[in-house]
Amino acid sequence: MKSMLLVLPAFGLAGLLTSSCHPDADVQPTVTVPGSVLPANFPVPTYALETNPPTQQAFELGRTLFYDPQLSRTGEVSCGSCHQQFVAFANADHRVSHGVANRLGTRNAPALQNLRWKSNFFWDGGPKNLETLPLAPLTNPVEMDETLENVLRKLNADPDYPRRFTAVYGTSPIDSYQLLRALAQFTASLTSANSRYDHYVRQEAGGTLSASELSGKALFATKCATCHSTDLFTDGSFRNNGLDRSFAADSGRAHITRVASDLGLFKVPSLRNVARTAPYMHDGRFQTLVQVLDHYDQGVVDSPTLDPLLRQPSSQFGIALSAQEKSDLLAFLATLTDEQFIKDKRLAERQP
Repeated sequence: MKSMLLVLPAFGLAGLLTSSCHPDADVQPTVTVPGSVLPANFPVPTYALETNPPTQQAFELGRTLFYDPQLSRTGEVSCGSCHQQFVAFANADHRVSHGVANRLGTRNAPALQNLRWKSNFFWDGGPKNLETLPLAPLTNPVEMDETLENVLRKLNADPDYPRRFTAVYGTSPIDSYQLLRALAQFTASLTSANSRYDHYVRQEAGGTLSASELSGKALFATKCATCHSTDLFTDGSFRNNGLDRSFAADSGRAHITRVASDLGLFKVPSLRNVARTAPYMHDGRFQTLVQVLDHYDQGVVDSPTLDPLLRQPSSQFGIALSAQEKSDLLAFLATLTDEQFIKDKRLAERQP
């Protein structure tokens, strides 16, 4: 964290990289780059600013890569295909991700926001580093179905990319270190911290909440905040929230750990922008937040790894919620929508 040179050895997939660690050329942080200022109400980030200092050139390069379908085998799918800005970089109206040749994945594409504060990624926590994270979708046969070698070949043959990479990193040809660092410049910039809730807690202009929203906030603190904690609205843990009795279709965290006690556990998602990121759950089974609240109220089913917080003292499971409490919670959750983030033109695909 104290030096850029400490990042590469931390890669979980360092052996895939084609270059030894080398410093970026003339990187200086600038407050004009999205995500380069840390929100005052957020905890200390995992991926520190000094790890990959934001610059305008590197950010713009990362943005181009994020939206470039050349990164897929067929040239039809980009990172932005499954992560759309207007829904907080989630995938609107798709239960599961759609990859090359319209192949269907097995999980709902999560929103990409505040990634700088994550220590692992995906519903099962497989990837451990923001910089190596793209290797998973790039090489997944139902997502982008490409190889790192082919991606680098295409980028180096492109009429524009070599010049842009050399301007940022000072060396050529383009290698995997540069590619992953550039992508991380963009993904690390996706900071959502300007909702009405944020203005309220930071006592800024526009930070007023209605009586129903305040009631929902109080309910949230007592009934939801154990898992959806801090102003990131997630504790980053993995939990079984009672969706199924068995997990043959998707073992969740156990897919990574091979530990029986992790069967059916999935990452607790952030609730920021949750009113915009339907459908919900790891498999996108719920279309509305009303359905989500109904699940926690009456739909939780028991299984050996069910989270203890969902085992009530009585014979019931879940979190008891009245109709009024659901209404107030929905009102509060709507205050987590960050219009500035989802409409920030700097994060949008630039047209040629």
